[in-house]
This record gives sequence, structure tokens and C-alpha cells, in this order.
Amino acid sequence: MKSHLDKTLEKRLYECGQEHLLHALEDLTEEEKIRFSEELCALDFDLFKRAKHFEEKNYENLAPIPIFHARRAEEEKDELEKIGLRAIAEGKVGAVLLCGGQGTRLGYPHAKGMFNIGLTKEIPIFSLHFGYLREVAKRAGAWFPIYIMTSIYNRKEIEDFLKEHSFFGYEPSAVRFFNQNMAPATDFDGKIYQSSPSSLVLSPDGNGGWFSSLVSEGYLDEIKKNGLMWLNVVAIDNVLQKTADPRFIGAVIRENSACGAKVVKKATPDERIGLICRNDSHPAVIEYFELDRLKKEKAVSTHEMEYGVILNYLFRVDEMEKTLSVKLPVHKARKKIPYYRDGDYIKPETENGFKYEMLATDLVERMDSCLAYEIAREWEFAPVKNRTGIDSVESARAMLLALGYEL
Repeated sequence: MKSHLDKTLEKRLYECGQEHLLHALEDLTEEEKIRFSEELCALDFDLFKRAKHFEEKNYENLAPIPIFHARRAEEEKDELEKIGLRAIAEGKVGAVLLCGGQGTRLGYPHAKGMFNIGLTKEIPIFSLHFGYLREVAKRAGAWFPIYIMTSIYNRKEIEDFLKEHSFFGYEPSAVRFFNQNMAPATDFDGKIYQSSPSSLVLSPDGNGGWFSSLVSEGYLDEIKKNGLMWLNVVAIDNVLQKTADPRFIGAVIRENSACGAKVVKKATPDERIGLICRNDSHPAVIEYFELDRLKKEKAVSTHEMEYGVILNYLFRVDEMEKTLSVKLPVHKARKKIPYYRDGDYIKPETENGFKYEMLATDLVERMDSCLAYEIAREWEFAPVKNRTGIDSVESARAMLLALGYEL
């Protein structure tokens, strides 16, 4: 006779159109059934409803957002750096490095932060990040906390790699690791894929889940106990990323903003970065794929909006706590998803389903205010997303060489 838990699970799966997973349970051993049932019970089935709701998202009242220009930051650098360094020295600032991604598009089967960007010597991307973090800590006279978000697939190799390299000179006791929350992948009809007879295809739930993942790992109590007021969250794949930048921190604090976003002037109108603006009097970021759709539908005008985000945000911790009770939009990304079916493990050659992700840009929209802080592209924005071409290993190396780095 089935337990109450089994009946609850059965009802949820039928309601969500996932009854094929009930059939998958039938041929498993008792131990496998228990483990698979636990994995199914842990699923957030609301995810799919939120993905559907996202499609109805609209931007009817768009307007440009004021920009804190790079020229102004340079003119006021002494005051801004003083404010920022004081906040760091007083233990009010922490860094969050988003490192869950793999270097798949680079032909590199490991965590992207481990990728060697050097030409004649080993220069892992991690070393560039920690070099700047170490410099800021030295100027502030304090080792501030660094939280590194990994996935269940690369956590061990990242931990081992950073320990092997002695955290590139940063204080090990100030570094924490946490796993990104996972979400199921589905086919185009919304049916959840299996990765084996007794497990699901799971993937990271996007960079918008960084704070809820941090909380899931149990770090919120530590953060509050230690008096951290600000968290600077950044993408690891930008090799020129300046994390815990005292000027940026100082500007956001001085301007009394709920959050800050580093932005660049778009190189071309169709550059594939999120467009920062205001929507219904709140800060907002329209992702490039959303912008494509909106332009096609001729639903909005983005006249005079020409700045994009680089995934370097500074959030107030108390404001981020409020987002824990809010369901962020869920974006569907078309992907090639290997899966198990009827005794075979299939690796598709074309896109065959969706992965479900939340985006950090949607956190910005939950804030009452956001300081759009312009940075100089040639000094701070060299993302590594492809092997060649735009935003690639090639372009990043060229930018590093132009700034005098010895590669």
C-alpha cells in the first residue's frame, strides 16, 4: 500500500503532467524508489507556472535611467574611494563570485574560472579575480568575505583548485563555498527529462538564484551576525571584473541607492547585453532576447536608452532578504539536453528542450532604486563566452595585452 507521501507525490505529478515519472518508479528497487521519490518531492513544480507567466511580462512605461557617468566617478574618486574603503574596512561589504558555469563553449570540460587565459604561462581566470580582490583588501586593511557559488558538478574541483593555488594569496578563512540551487530540464512539451532510470536531468537555476542559494547553504545568519550590509555579486567570466571596487561601493552608498549596477555604453545598438532603464518608475533591465521580441512586436520604444549591464551588482542585504518571499520570473532557455529513455542515453545534435533559469536582472527590478554606474569598457569588460570572435578568449586576451598584462 502506498504511503501518504507517495499519494501526495502521485497527485502532484499528475497535476503537472509528469505522470511518466510515476511509470519510471515502477521498475526500480525499493532503495532506488526512495531516493528517486525524494528527488521528485524536492522539485519546485511552481517553476513551470512562473515560466509561463514570464511570457506575459510587459514593459509599457519605459524611460531612460539616470547614469552615474565614468567621468564623474573619476572627478570624485577620492571621496568615493574613501567611503567605499571605510565600508570594506568596517566589515560591511562581501563579494559573491558566480562560478557555477562550465567552459563547454570554450571546449574546456571544467569550471570556467580555472580556464587558462595566458599565452606563454598559466594565468587562470580565477587568478585575475583574486589578484584584484587581494589588492582591495590590502588597501582597506581587511580581508572581506568572499562567497563562491559553485554547482553540484564543479564544487569539488573548484575547492581543490583554489586550495592548491593557496587562493592566489587571499586569506583562506575569508572564503566560503555554496552550491547553486538546481532546476529540472524538460522537453518542448514540458515533460521532465531523466538522466538515468532513477534520476532527473537537473541544471543550475540561473544567476538570479544566487541569494536564495546562499541562504539555502545556511550563510544568512553568519552574514547578519557579522554585520554585512552589502554584497557585490559578479560573473566570473569577465576577466577584467573589478569586484568590491571602492569607487563603485562608495557611489552607491553615498547616493543612498538600494542597489548598484555597473554599466557600459553599448558598442552597437544590437550588442547582446541587457539594457538598463526604468519601467513603471522602478529600475529594470531588459535582457537582449526580451528586447529582440519587444522590437519585433514594436511594443516599446527604447529611444535614448543606450547602456547595458555587465553582471556586476551591489545589493543591500536587507533588500535582498525581501526578495526571498517573492517568486522571480523564470526564463526558458532552449538547449541541447542529453537524456535517458527506454534503456538508452541519448545525446541530441539539435536543441530538444528547455532549461529553466532565474536572472539577476530581475532582482534589480525588485529594488526601489538602482545606481547605474558607468565603467570604461576597455578597463573592466572582457567577457569570455566563446573561443573566437566577439566576447571570446581571443578578444579578452587582446584587451589584457592592451592594458599591459604579460600573458
